[in-house]
Amino acid sequence: MPRIHFHLQLAELKDKLLAMAALSQQAVESAVDAYLQRDKGLCKYVKQNETAINTAQRELDEMAYELLAKEQPMAIDLRFILAVIKINGDLERIGDQSMGIARRTKELIKIEDVELPVDFAAMGEYAGRMIRTAIQALLEGDAQLADTVREMDDDIDRMNRRAHDDLLRLIEQKPVVTQQAMNGILVAKNLERIADHASNIATDVIFWIRGADVRHQLSMAMD
Repeated sequence: MPRIHFHLQLAELKDKLLAMAALSQQAVESAVDAYLQRDKGLCKYVKQNETAINTAQRELDEMAYELLAKEQPMAIDLRFILAVIKINGDLERIGDQSMGIARRTKELIKIEDVELPVDFAAMGEYAGRMIRTAIQALLEGDAQLADTVREMDDDIDRMNRRAHDDLLRLIEQKPVVTQQAMNGILVAKNLERIADHASNIATDVIFWIRGADVRHQLSMAMD
């Protein structure tokens, strides 16, 4: 009976994490939409969502640490709880990065709108896909699917570098749009960091399933 209760608690922990993931995904989507549409109302929604994410993070951490202290889980259950704690932190930081995009948007609303040579919609969609795939890997316990998320990270890194270079070139050509272009550089960086956190989530899923720490494997393979 105690083990049944423990596994019910693990299932509840997973449900809470999935709810947290949904909030973080909403934050990214709303922040990108706010930026593309210069929508002050969506910026406000992202801020409200961040508050909900912070509350959910605290509640989930408390539950996870309580399970560690009271149940003293072993092997795969222990790895799952540790992975949940780390994933929870990455989801909270995705909310922070989304809030960063909302702040950039509020700055842009006050100045002239300028078309920039960057596909922010595509970057946002790609980062969102990485989050969804990482969470799907968690939901299905699929380490191979998690591997694909880590591989996707290289693509958005390239998008960010291209955005950075193109916007610096624009500043050289049209100094009058420096503020808008610098704002765009920061938004692209926010999206690249969101993708990094999605990759971290995938890494933690792999740790849970395989018991392997693969954080540095891709970078080592590139050296």
